[in-house]
Amino acid sequence: MGKSIEHPLEWDYDQLVVGLDEAGRGPIAGPVVVAGVVFEKNYFHPDIYDSKKLTEKKREALYSQIIEQALWYKIVFVDEKTIDQKNIYRACQDAMFEIAKEAEASVVLTDAMPLPNLEKEVHAIVKGDQQSICIAAASILAKVSRDHYMVELDKQYPEYGFKNHKGYPTKQHLQALETYGVLECHRKSYGPVQKQLQIKLF
Repeated sequence: MGKSIEHPLEWDYDQLVVGLDEAGRGPIAGPVVVAGVVFEKNYFHPDIYDSKKLTEKKREALYSQIIEQALWYKIVFVDEKTIDQKNIYRACQDAMFEIAKEAEASVVLTDAMPLPNLEKEVHAIVKGDQQSICIAAASILAKVSRDHYMVELDKQYPEYGFKNHKGYPTKQHLQALETYGVLECHRKSYGPVQKQLQIKLF
């Protein structure tokens, strides 16, 4: 039996709440994916929890349930160039800001991300994806969407093993980076990629 959010944070608000989270801050390849979810007031689901604590099969099943049951949701892919230009923190923050602004909800809950200058009530919650059902749902939408993207990328570049490591700097990925070089989808501002680019220069 998985963990469950017994008293979701959003139950404490009278207004509609949008929960925001992202997937893919740590990888050295592929986009970062940011999602926002709004559920009806007092919505409950015993299985929606921090996506990192769920099995892939569970996340896949919840993904379609969330999309069916949400009042509103949005999933945004932020590409590698934007991550390199802005830095990963700002890239995530800007995408969350845009989603929160668009959402028809007056309260915004994020997984530990402050959103200054947003003209809504914002709460940045540490470990929010274990306390808020809409943040947890956003984490699932973001993670599943990103995983699907990386599986597609794997078909283009099978030698890199993207479907296994999803772009994270695993031993297999770093080995492939060294053997086959840097791809368009690699984040050029990240250490291991920079190192390969510098080696090429010399």
